[in-house]
Amino acid sequence: MKSNFLAAEWRKLTIANYSVDPDILRSYLPYKTELDLWNNKCYVSLVGFKFTNTRLKGFKIPFHSDFEEVNLRFYVRYKDSTGWKRGVTFIKEFVPKPALTFVANSIYREKYVTLPMKHAWDLNEERLSVSYHWQQDGAWNDFKINAHPLQNEMISGSEEEFITEHYWGYTRINPYYTSEYGVEHPRWTTYTVQQHQILVDFERLYGAAFAHLAHQTPDSVMLAEGSEIIVRSANKIT
Repeated sequence: MKSNFLAAEWRKLTIANYSVDPDILRSYLPYKTELDLWNNKCYVSLVGFKFTNTRLKGFKIPFHSDFEEVNLRFYVRYKDSTGWKRGVTFIKEFVPKPALTFVANSIYREKYVTLPMKHAWDLNEERLSVSYHWQQDGAWNDFKINAHPLQNEMISGSEEEFITEHYWGYTRINPYYTSEYGVEHPRWTTYTVQQHQILVDFERLYGAAFAHLAHQTPDSVMLAEGSEIIVRSANKIT
């Protein structure tokens, strides 16, 4: 088993899933992976969440243990001698701390970008409100969900299960080299989404290939509670 590289909690994950033409994602596919579809739909997901209690190789880094992240990701699978592994690949990931971007890009060769970010959580007896906000070129982007405050067990075989239970990360290093890392966490609970608002300049943030998402209604919107997580050190696939 690979060593524990990072441990943390991922909390209050807002997730919006958009079906897209698979051809949009071909150039982003890591070597030896293929697209993983849900009921013949090829999804990209906009995901916002909060890192808390973050430890790098067991140590807390001052001023870097609690922070927001927003990413755009899609779903892949990779077959090795043990069978199929289901994972995610990121188009781009936003965090508010330059040191986080440096570590993620230099060690994992991810596509992190540092931007001003903030979040808001509000809970009462009738509603849980969760929002994430990130700023680029002076303009704020917003992803907000209002949900019923009661947590639900995830249903086996559901779309929520497909979206949240990908336990591998795959990063395209070059056309013949992929980085693979494992992510461990228990099965998450979810909330029933009542309303959502997404005001995001997808073209400016992610490029022309994703510009249409600004005007596309998500196929589904989810809110997961999250949990403690462990990220294992990376393997090379060549």
